[in-house]
Amino acid sequence: MENINLVSLPHFVSVENLHVDEVEALIKRAEYFKRGGATPRLTKPVYVTNMFFEDSSRTHTSFEMAERKLGLTVIPFDPAHSSVNKGETLYDTSLIMNALGVNLEVIRHSQNEYYNDLINLKEHQHLNIGVINAGDGSGQHPSQCMLDMMTIHEHFGHFKGLKVAIVGDITNSRVAKSDMELLTRLGAEVYFSGPSYWYSKEFDKYGKYEELDKLVSNMDVMMLLRVQHERHAGDPNEKKFDAKAYHEKYGINHKRYNELKPDTIIMHPGPINHDVELSGDLVESDKCMFVRQMQNGVFMRMAMIEAVLRGRKLGGLD
Repeated sequence: MENINLVSLPHFVSVENLHVDEVEALIKRAEYFKRGGATPRLTKPVYVTNMFFEDSSRTHTSFEMAERKLGLTVIPFDPAHSSVNKGETLYDTSLIMNALGVNLEVIRHSQNEYYNDLINLKEHQHLNIGVINAGDGSGQHPSQCMLDMMTIHEHFGHFKGLKVAIVGDITNSRVAKSDMELLTRLGAEVYFSGPSYWYSKEFDKYGKYEELDKLVSNMDVMMLLRVQHERHAGDPNEKKFDAKAYHEKYGINHKRYNELKPDTIIMHPGPINHDVELSGDLVESDKCMFVRQMQNGVFMRMAMIEAVLRGRKLGGLD
């Protein structure tokens, strides 16, 4: 095994809790797995369940692939047929999973910071299960953030001084919030663009908002965000949304693509709305990292899961 500092964590719920050296170690470990490096040898069985209370295809499948590559036993969970629909709390569901022998749970939930009830235990609570956050409402998406960091590092070899534009529905994006915070700490220069009504002044501490066409030719990374219509209830801008007009003003079309620097990469967490954030025929273009991000996600999630296995001394690891 390569000389890589192995990270140990009790849970993995937010990038805000990570030190820069831990981020770098996780990236190196994920890159090691991607090169075909040996997975840790588990001497005891580990049981994991994926509890996705919001729709997902990439993240859910990516986590399950990572779990199986590490040799974990995956216990199916279907929220549509769970006791949550009878009023059971997420804590009680987790307590039951723990009692049945589940060691880890990967959770996506519509509630921001749902995990606080699971990891900050009150008196007389004895839940003993590792929690990995697969996305909480409009809060955090740590695994997407980490695979994004891996993809940028794989391409450039560093973060310091890189100019990264985050473009689109920023206010409603948990990916944007995780990425802007970590990119800043890693030394990148963050910029924002997209509709001003989906931007908040709270992000000014991480970067500067600019018109898209002022950024295109100067950025190293163009990080595009999906317009999250499902989170726009009560937003008057949703009623007048026009996909064609959005693409012309805020999307990467062929004209803007050709203005990018030769080494610039385009990123998108998916799913991509073709001809909205990005011209459909550019999804598999040379500069677009969308497919590579999905590939890297498996290896980064392996590194994240392994960190929690070690932190909780599961599978015989320490």
